[in-house]
Amino acid sequence: MSRSRFEKFKQVLRQRQADMTVLTDQVHKAQNISAILRSADAVGIPEIHMVKPERGHLVYHNTAGGSGRFTGRVIHNSIEQGMQHLRAQGFQLYAAHASERAKHYRNLDYTRPFALVMGAEKHGLSDYAREHADEHLMIPMIGMVESYNVSVAAGIVLQEAMHQRQQAGLYDRETPEDEQFQRTLFRWAQPAMANYCDRHQLPYPELDEDGDLIPPDDPAYRIPTLR
Repeated sequence: MSRSRFEKFKQVLRQRQADMTVLTDQVHKAQNISAILRSADAVGIPEIHMVKPERGHLVYHNTAGGSGRFTGRVIHNSIEQGMQHLRAQGFQLYAAHASERAKHYRNLDYTRPFALVMGAEKHGLSDYAREHADEHLMIPMIGMVESYNVSVAAGIVLQEAMHQRQQAGLYDRETPEDEQFQRTLFRWAQPAMANYCDRHQLPYPELDEDGDLIPPDDPAYRIPTLR
């Protein structure tokens, strides 16, 4: 681990936007999940929320240019559960859906806590998501196709959200370097050791100024693959 890389980790974490996220409504294609994760990381989202599809499995391959390692995933069994969970945390729910009440995506306020709700590849948003969203948004189109790919649409909206938040100075609002910050920093810098500690319920060891492990004296940490 180089010091510059370790400092980059810390700078990125300081700018994370904990009050911004994405909720996918049964999106199941690996390439779309990966692309959404990539966009989420690019705009500073610490974790996205995903609803399991009714048929098949929620698949995810770490093909997002490594961004899947830096963006957490929270899985919900239903869209009802996902939306209620986020609303209880104070998020406004902005659903991408071209309805009669839909607003131009640039006319919504992304500086407030919000979750962007994106529908599945073939069927779009579920009835529940459409009915219970606080706002509907749409992205204007002039071509023959009816909609953007779900991951492309998410990327467009999230770029507008980042722009608004930059203008409002929200990326200058540094995340406190609390226990959660330090745990995430450790997982980014030392993923193998973090996985080992999590499996064996061990506290994370200390890191030096370069992000390298300070070897613990406890023999429980001495495993061959991490020496």
